[in-house]
Amino acid sequence: MSKMSQRIDDVMKLCCELSANQQVKTAVKHSGKGALTAGGLAFAGGLFGGPLGIAVGGAVGGLLGCWMTSGQFKPLPQIILEMTTQQQQQLYENIMAILGSINWTDVAQLISIVLGNASLQQQVTAALLNYIHKELQAEVHYID
Repeated sequence: MSKMSQRIDDVMKLCCELSANQQVKTAVKHSGKGALTAGGLAFAGGLFGGPLGIAVGGAVGGLLGCWMTSGQFKPLPQIILEMTTQQQQQLYENIMAILGSINWTDVAQLISIVLGNASLQQQVTAALLNYIHKELQAEVHYID
């Protein structure tokens, strides 16, 4: 593995570690469908059945919306590992703009450096989430 591809791999592993620590999940583009389905059926239920119809329509719509979008929420580390080489290169460049001239010998040292500096950790996490949101058009959710 070349030095450059090793550094990209290290930064991807850093991003996976940060997102796993933050308990982040992402949904790529489809979560709006579920919300529209739930809202639409609640509205229709209200038109035909009054207050009880809203409750029934909302419940049915919520289940249908859940079914429509199931499996589309993924842990962020999985999304990162599934990105194309070009996407990983772009993310690497964004993260390196923050890391600057920091030198590391292996991924463990890189993770240690970033996790040991709250400001750096926050900046790298923000750049990661910004990239995921803007470039992959994914919604980001924190798991409770």
